[in-house]
Amino acid sequence: MYLYAGTVGEAARQVDDERFIAAAERRFTQVFGVAPSPQESRSWRRSWPALVRILRSAGLEAVHLLLEYSLPATGERVDAIVVGKEAGGRLCAVAIELKQWTHAQLSALRPGMVRTADRIVQHPARQVGGYVHYLQQWVSRDDFPLDVRGIVVLHDAPADLVGGLRAQAARGPAGAYPVLGRDDLASVPSPGDLAQRLGCADLSPVTWDKVERFLQIEHRPSTALLERAGEVIEGRDAFALIGDQDLARQEVLHAVDDARSRGRKSIIVVTGGPGTGKTVIACRLLGDLCKQPGSNPRLLSPSGTLTRQLRRTVGNDYRGLITTFLNKAPAGITQDSVVLLDEAHRARTYPDHQHGAFPVILGKLIDDAAVTVLFLDERQIVRPTEGLTLKQLEQHAQHTGSAFAHIDLVSQFRCNGSRAYQQWIDRLFQPDGTTPAWEGSDYDLAVATDPQELSDWVTDHTRRGQTARVTAGFCWPWDSPDSPPLLPEVAITWQGPQGPRTWTRPWNSRADESNFDHPDVPARPFWATDTGGHDQVGCIYTAQGMEYAYNGVIMGGDLVRRGDRWIARPEESHDSQLRGLPPDRYLPYALNTYRVLASRGTRGTRLYSTDTITQNFLQALASPLDA
Repeated sequence: MYLYAGTVGEAARQVDDERFIAAAERRFTQVFGVAPSPQESRSWRRSWPALVRILRSAGLEAVHLLLEYSLPATGERVDAIVVGKEAGGRLCAVAIELKQWTHAQLSALRPGMVRTADRIVQHPARQVGGYVHYLQQWVSRDDFPLDVRGIVVLHDAPADLVGGLRAQAARGPAGAYPVLGRDDLASVPSPGDLAQRLGCADLSPVTWDKVERFLQIEHRPSTALLERAGEVIEGRDAFALIGDQDLARQEVLHAVDDARSRGRKSIIVVTGGPGTGKTVIACRLLGDLCKQPGSNPRLLSPSGTLTRQLRRTVGNDYRGLITTFLNKAPAGITQDSVVLLDEAHRARTYPDHQHGAFPVILGKLIDDAAVTVLFLDERQIVRPTEGLTLKQLEQHAQHTGSAFAHIDLVSQFRCNGSRAYQQWIDRLFQPDGTTPAWEGSDYDLAVATDPQELSDWVTDHTRRGQTARVTAGFCWPWDSPDSPPLLPEVAITWQGPQGPRTWTRPWNSRADESNFDHPDVPARPFWATDTGGHDQVGCIYTAQGMEYAYNGVIMGGDLVRRGDRWIARPEESHDSQLRGLPPDRYLPYALNTYRVLASRGTRGTRLYSTDTITQNFLQALASPLDA
């Protein structure tokens, strides 16, 4: 996808006309389903004419120019691409990252990041380097050889800013991509010198049919990329399998082989509770599939937090293979693809995406792929806009004529391997009935007497170098700005021996990237793993899919115990997607939420309820213990 394709000369005759921008805005809306933001349109008005003038000054009027070229496997877009033919006759694409910067803040401690105005962004040389790598690994191949280059054009940037950016980039592989500022973009001493700086001096024009082939080529991972990904995943200790995990992996691989040999679409569902290893198995399967000839696999998850954590573990070079599944089926999935959908219970199913018995977007994903493997735990459905069941998937397979297989994981690998604790949690968060007192000895469970004691327990483990976090139900406002300082919104008052006491903490950061000035406040996707996360409170949307050694859970007033049953009080929730529900509909989401939060700790958990009666109920089941 692109917003404009034509020669530089053709663009020069139109780019200063407001109708050119208006046409781009219409095309953007048509392709993406939403209008571009005012800031985006404003950047086009500033940068596109500047770029076209620079390319004309370099004598490149006859080469083709693409504006806002989409990289479908990543959801990212390249600002501009120059397409021509290099001296050896091979097609060449020069990716250009455009910036209107005149100043920016750089940090020697964070060379890959730049602060401009109120935003923290990736260093532009690293950014364009990622585009080059993608085009080399997802587009260029034996039947379509492509030379790929990359440059950064900061058409308004002064020499000191450009020098600082070059110095930062020089420390790593991003140094291979030139950073050009205002003083570098004049045709002095000759247009040829400018073309050389732009990496285009040896380019000659190509016919439109060559450009069209580039635009229409199927984006899929190269054999080399898949082989490397397979080796990386296989070598990661985090993805080592034991016991039933490896048996499940082998069952899935057998089902995949069987589906391929029969040439029939297949749906494979892997079910299991928290800590049974669904994510680890999914990652290891991705590594297995990457090493199979002719493979075109993907690992998807509706959780952006989980996606970011997996990319960090495996490496960002493989981001097209591991991606977030939300509003559309990823591009590049073909009839030979095996799709692994982790956290399938979180797949969106709300009315915009579902016009019948089965979610439309998920149905398209299954229809596009040869085999879809879904990792599912129905008791982790925590909002009405999501939710997928084993029965739905089996019925969909019957309706579409797809083969169907179900693999159930039983062994528990989280919570110190304690099946007793997982069963106790499952019993505790049933709507009604009795829960036996905790008598297990293979997991560290207790009820904290107050939030300060719970917080001290977490802090003590953190000081010992162990990961420990506090989570809570969404029963307090969350109005902090995206960047620190965060507001202490989670506030709990209780009656201590010397009178009323109040404990406060902020929710975790909303931002997807760490703040330049507050490295002790992790970005939202890394709250569960990065230094400083123990000082903020995580919620279900931050913690789901994550784990840490020691786990403090605060139950708010939205779920209270009365007699032998749980009572839902949605009016106590601050979750806009849930608080308007009637109590009977809210109850299963609240029970699932606290079940998920209570199962994040691999070694120990402390529970605490802000409701006195519920707190007494919990203490009767699991008496307070010393830390």
